[in-house]
Amino acid sequence: MEKKGSVLMGKYELGRLLGQGTFAKVYYGILLKTGQSVAIKVIDKDKVLKAGLINQTKREISVMGMVKHNNVMELYEVMATKTKIYFVMEYAKGGELFHKVAKGRLKEDSARKYFQQLISAVGFCHSRGVYHRDLKPENLLLDENGDLKVSDFGLCALTESKRQDGLLHTACGTPAYIAPEVIRQRGYDGSRADIWSCGVILFAMLAGYLPFKDSNLMEMYRKISRAEYKFPNWFPPEVRKLLSQILDPNPYTRISIDEIMQNSWFKKGLNSRQAMTKAEDTENVPLDFDSISVSSWNDIPTDTKLEVDKPANLNAFDIISHSTGFDLSGLFVSNDQKDEVQFTSTKPVSAIISKLEDVAGNLKFRVKKKDQGLMRLEGFKGMNGILSIDVEIFEITSSFHLIEMKKSSGDSVDYQMMLKQDVRPALREIVWTWQGELQQGQKEG
Repeated sequence: MEKKGSVLMGKYELGRLLGQGTFAKVYYGILLKTGQSVAIKVIDKDKVLKAGLINQTKREISVMGMVKHNNVMELYEVMATKTKIYFVMEYAKGGELFHKVAKGRLKEDSARKYFQQLISAVGFCHSRGVYHRDLKPENLLLDENGDLKVSDFGLCALTESKRQDGLLHTACGTPAYIAPEVIRQRGYDGSRADIWSCGVILFAMLAGYLPFKDSNLMEMYRKISRAEYKFPNWFPPEVRKLLSQILDPNPYTRISIDEIMQNSWFKKGLNSRQAMTKAEDTENVPLDFDSISVSSWNDIPTDTKLEVDKPANLNAFDIISHSTGFDLSGLFVSNDQKDEVQFTSTKPVSAIISKLEDVAGNLKFRVKKKDQGLMRLEGFKGMNGILSIDVEIFEITSSFHLIEMKKSSGDSVDYQMMLKQDVRPALREIVWTWQGELQQGQKEG
């Protein structure tokens, strides 16, 4: 465990904890030689390996080395030991844009400035064949000057990830920001999906809340698929027109980055130098780990069986993000409305289904398999009718799954009591972590 004041690799002094997610913790650090402030992302290698994400981590390092832009978080150095991977990155003193949005809507000029910087960075990434796929305010940081920095490329895709149809097929991202075509799982253009996410971010900055929100995850996906949202009355007409073009459910008619940059509202007050990249990045950087300083990289074990980019039926809309604050449910559902629970598991699907069937049998529930990865458990009749539970299994990688259990009918008190007394204890052997209890578990560990 990293301790405040300890020295890393004889080069960096570790300071306070800035944030933590599923697989990593981020600390404030100081380069001892110069006194420069940095952020140090400490990744637990065992957790990453167990989840089958080591190749994804390597890809994140490569991508951050090839997208050098004023509005993209810079990666200075990567180091590794036998148990940890360390990303030494630019320090964003202003924290997450999320915290600003969570306090309420931003002034139009401020929102436009951040949106200009976001589009500049995203457009540059696309020009390098990089698609972020998890754009959201938590992954947009602010430096000491208040300039935006895109971070967390853990779910990004590259041009070579496309199939023969020229589309990406891995469904991932954060539910409230995900594009309709990603939900449909028929392949999607990574650049157009990123543009949709940028539109959701712009809406959230100007409104102070998300355009698509519902206590039921699948109902929210339905609203996203149909682009069902309403503009607040304070949105000016030109903003409404631009957002209507961005939040177009048809990716083929959705506005492009170039078209956004030509929009009159977008161009107001635009600094001509804002869209320029850093001077040292005037040509394409090859996708090569050697382009980044990597200490003890060979210590990182790899397993050729752990493929993140293989053309599998990945449908994890609620994939676990590496960043802090990945659970956005608080923005569109209050705690007393939650009738669903989620947990992650490193067991194969067959073992998860088998265990769920065992639990159902012990509770004298009937099991109805509705579709692949989707089950319904129907049990006793209570005060509010028959208690039934829908279970959906999302495959993140072949060795890492997210399972969502939701009461579809029956009494909530019966459901909560059964979860606490019977279901949770019985599932203990297949559960890696229950969502919502992650922070507590990390603090204890």
